[in-house]
Amino acid sequence: MADLRITLVQPNVHWENTQANLSHLEEKLSEQETGDIIVLPEMFSTGFSMNASTLAEPMNFTTHKWMKMQASKHDALMVGSFIVKENNKYYNRCLWVFPNGEFGVYDKAHPFRMMDEHLHYAAGTKKIIFSWKGWNILPLICYDLRFPEWSRNSYIKSNDHFYYDLLIYLGNWPSARIKAWDVLLQARAMENSSYVAAVNRVGKDGDGIDFNGHSVAIGPRGEYLLHPEEEELIKTVELNLDELRAYREKFPAHLDW
Repeated sequence: MADLRITLVQPNVHWENTQANLSHLEEKLSEQETGDIIVLPEMFSTGFSMNASTLAEPMNFTTHKWMKMQASKHDALMVGSFIVKENNKYYNRCLWVFPNGEFGVYDKAHPFRMMDEHLHYAAGTKKIIFSWKGWNILPLICYDLRFPEWSRNSYIKSNDHFYYDLLIYLGNWPSARIKAWDVLLQARAMENSSYVAAVNRVGKDGDGIDFNGHSVAIGPRGEYLLHPEEEELIKTVELNLDELRAYREKFPAHLDW
């Protein structure tokens, strides 16, 4: 399938209240026609909290089961991160759930030191690529954006194979540093000859930090396919794999990577 419709969800998150967030998102999603992928922000069920010992869930519990239900209901891939406890450690974990209930996980590799995330959450060690409807997709989380080597695409000339076609970022990125978010997302698209889709929240969290969204979809030239906005929203954009391949053929920077 050449086209992929991706729905970006930019919510105002209820601080440390999982049930309120899941109920709010479920209501909002029920009012929308959604795409092939539904993307939620970092720690969408709690906000970016360091209170891991109280908020963490095991796998296949409340948030995981909710994502399974929504994936089945909307016949879409659900992507978002939440707080997970596993083997006596806490993780900021990206979960993607297919409509049939199968799933994959990526644990945030770069905990945000400036808010002591590294003191509360174990760092992931592996990048994970998954496939959906003929697209190869790399999911990353928030602070990972500042480390270009972690998102670096690759190209295998022998079989004309790219590591990924779509780079997804799940953010909880404050308005005070939103310029970095805007610029780095465009850079990641251009340097990797890839689409980028990124979601962020709005509102104020329990620590008094302001968030102003700027969820976007970006093409490989750095062009906005979905422009930044600063209110709560759910928007869907269509990406085209044939257009991406045509761009890569016309501007084959990957041959010099």
